[in-house]
Amino acid sequence: MAAVKKARPLPPEDVESIFATFARIDPEPRGELEYVNAFTLLVAVVLSAQATDAGVNKATRKLFQLAPTPAAMVALGQDGIEAHIRTIGLYRNKAKNVFLLSQKLIAEHGGEVPDTREALEALPGVGRKTANVVLNIHFKQPTIAVDTHLFRVGNRTGLAPGKTPLAVEQALLKTVPEKYLLHAHHWLILHGRYVCKARKPECWRCAIAQWCRYEPKTPLPDVQAKAIVR
Repeated sequence: MAAVKKARPLPPEDVESIFATFARIDPEPRGELEYVNAFTLLVAVVLSAQATDAGVNKATRKLFQLAPTPAAMVALGQDGIEAHIRTIGLYRNKAKNVFLLSQKLIAEHGGEVPDTREALEALPGVGRKTANVVLNIHFKQPTIAVDTHLFRVGNRTGLAPGKTPLAVEQALLKTVPEKYLLHAHHWLILHGRYVCKARKPECWRCAIAQWCRYEPKTPLPDVQAKAIVR
């Protein structure tokens, strides 16, 4: 994960203000991956590594119609899975993992997706981030999945300065007020994806800019500023 300049940690009152703002603007944030059940959510998240959600959704719509369960996915076979996800990066290895994790779900969990991080991480192709996403979205556990967007936002803002994704995750779990923990991961990822962008954060339209430690703030682009003046 790319290095991001760390800011000084924010005081608790600023953290509260940031998440209260997120909650007011978007009370029920949603992930952007499409799925029909816990199994297809798990598969979608596995496929999303180093790929865009939009790209994964385009590839999985037909796949999930044909194979919405582990048994159906195994019946489709690794080659059949590959045929549907060729547009996704690393598709051969991902197809192998999806096939193997489907087999393991049948053999060890009765075809059901387990609800613990330990059991999820024991599945082929499933790491801590993937497990946290599934636990959060499907099982409504207050986990935080740190991707590149959330890692950047945690460090830039001062919400959770840390050198590694795990450090940022652990800092957020300690810092975010409990009432906001369930949705914190979605708020921060979406904020990083659409506002606090990697190359040029759009500070001029950021709802939490007044509490953010990032400096210097990005000003309103000249073209838009001139349009406002006119």
